[in-house]
Amino acid sequence: MTDESSRKAAGGVGLGLCSVTFRRLPAAEVARRAAEAGLEVIEWGADVHAPAARPDTVRAVREVTERYGMACCSYGSYFRATPDELSGFPAVARAAVLLGAPRIRVWAGAAGSRSALPGERQETVRCLREAARIAEDHGLLLAPEFHGGTLTDTVASTARLLDEVGADNVRTYWQPPLDASDEEALAGLAELADRVCAVHAFSWWPGNNRLPLADRTRLWAEVLGLLDGRDVQALLEFVPGDDPEVLAREAATLRGCAGRTAYGRT
Repeated sequence: MTDESSRKAAGGVGLGLCSVTFRRLPAAEVARRAAEAGLEVIEWGADVHAPAARPDTVRAVREVTERYGMACCSYGSYFRATPDELSGFPAVARAAVLLGAPRIRVWAGAAGSRSALPGERQETVRCLREAARIAEDHGLLLAPEFHGGTLTDTVASTARLLDEVGADNVRTYWQPPLDASDEEALAGLAELADRVCAVHAFSWWPGNNRLPLADRTRLWAEVLGLLDGRDVQALLEFVPGDDPEVLAREAATLRGCAGRTAYGRT
């Protein structure tokens, strides 16, 4: 049984890594370092490590994931749910299946909720609904990233979008909004918690100044406490300096925030 299987059986948030954190490293080294840091899952990015147009590469990434006792929790695509991209989504879904990912991360359009025209929003909803249908045909979940410049840039717009799409296999990611206080971030997460499938874990303050995760320990301990008992993953993303050498430290902090002081691989 993998650590992720054990975690699901026992409950608790799965702890992992977004491969885009180390874009310059080969997939095998990303998997090795994640395993050595005691993480359980990886979200493989479609931009460098697992491009949808290269199925042999995707298969190889799945093999190294399994070799190091990891599980793939999601396929980090850059599908923006625009009409121009919709025809390419079936290839994304096929790549996710090859990778062994149960979920595809997507982006909710190409404009923020305040700037998107009503017609733009309707098109994004239509494209997400069709992508959700394709994903369901492949046995997959779909989840937009909670991110500026998209229709999931605020809690209210995210909740509205999920309602508009109206698909049972669509949930959302979450991450602390830029420059939001701990209290503001946690209040927003509490509103979305029942619809969140994963969080991107990082410590930025102020702006996009990257700090060690330990600098916002209170925030992350409360985030993981709020999500405990749900089928959710917390995925380290964009560590300070993009430095692979700090991964073990950041993973240890994440485990501490989750109330896990040790780890083992079986």
